[in-house]
Amino acid sequence: MTGPVPPLGAHSLLSFLLQVGVLLLVAVVLGRLAVRLKMPPVVGELCAGILLGPSLLQIVAPGAAGWLVPHDAEQFHLLDAIGQIGVLLLVGVTGSHLDLGLVRRRGATAVKISVSGLVVPLVLGVGTGLLPSPLTDGSRDRTVFALFLAVAMCVSAIPVIAKTLFDMNLLHRDIGQLTLVAGVVDDVFGWVMLSIVSVMATTGLHAANVALSVAYVLGVLLFAAVVGRPLTRKIYQYAQGNAAVVGVTVILILLSAAGTQALGLEAAFGAFVAGILVGEWGKPDPAALAPLRAVVLAVLAPIFFATAGLRMNLTALARIEVLGAALVVLAVAVAGKFAGAYLGARASRLSSWEALALGAGMNARGVIEVIIATVGLRLGVLNSETYTIIILVAVVTSLMAPPILRVAMARIAPTAEEAGRQPVAAAPQ
Repeated sequence: MTGPVPPLGAHSLLSFLLQVGVLLLVAVVLGRLAVRLKMPPVVGELCAGILLGPSLLQIVAPGAAGWLVPHDAEQFHLLDAIGQIGVLLLVGVTGSHLDLGLVRRRGATAVKISVSGLVVPLVLGVGTGLLPSPLTDGSRDRTVFALFLAVAMCVSAIPVIAKTLFDMNLLHRDIGQLTLVAGVVDDVFGWVMLSIVSVMATTGLHAANVALSVAYVLGVLLFAAVVGRPLTRKIYQYAQGNAAVVGVTVILILLSAAGTQALGLEAAFGAFVAGILVGEWGKPDPAALAPLRAVVLAVLAPIFFATAGLRMNLTALARIEVLGAALVVLAVAVAGKFAGAYLGARASRLSSWEALALGAGMNARGVIEVIIATVGLRLGVLNSETYTIIILVAVVTSLMAPPILRVAMARIAPTAEEAGRQPVAAAPQ
């Protein structure tokens, strides 16, 4: 008879506690510093991992780096486990803040903007991924890599967009609402595409596998619409008190994530769908979810982003071919999103400044891009260099949004209808 699994060793436990404590300390300090500098907190949290990882600490103090961030895979996976719980809850909480009613109200214009903002960067991303470059090697399927890069190029980050608009008092403006709606469509498409490409990366690029993954995605959405909506509504009718609401929400998000993971899709896709069900049909009191939101944003998410930063190696950019590839990917990402959003806005008869503001908002990739990069690294689609490049895209595009929005919105006069609106509550950062 097999005996019980031994508990975590004393040394491993000490290393784990030190890693979590130090990572969280540096992430929180740099996240607050980023906020003071009017940057998204995710920038500072990523920098925490960069400073403590191979980009700096391993060069300056390799002994301390070896103790704080050991190369032992099992030890590092303890951090990963905490980070994965954090990112799944972050995606779920973000999904619960999406306003699908806004999508229905601003449908036609938003669809034009979002479709154009998807198609242009998607095509450019595929083209960039298929070109010969130092980003790929013979161990990866070029088509799968190109599709994965395209997904990274076409997404927007609702949490970063909403927080930026909130901080700038733009959520009640027409442009702010259109940016959110178009971003919602882009994010939903991005999660679906990420799940499909993930299946391709694990089972191969075959018509039968692609068809099966699409069928799974549609099945998940159908199940959520037919079974998930009434079930979620009923569950929250019986969930009384803040503790019960938080517990039920975490359970739904994690089990939904486990369900899509079991199907070979991405766990984050299930968490996102669960979040939408919670927000649209569970409709818990926002005050009841405040403790969960606080723990996720203040503790779990910073650990995830700091851990993601630990895997970045900025020293790779010293190689001219990697630096050149990084500049190309960044240029494609920015140009594709701006061009797509701008063309869609102009086709909807919006002014040039309104189109520019929409492009600036939708170009922010932040949180979502980091999650996609982490998934790509785990699946083996990305190597260390490409992972670092995509994280850089997330940081740079998130930093670009506020100054461009300030310039564009200063030239767009508010309407009487906008002046009468109440500000919209921000989604989590």
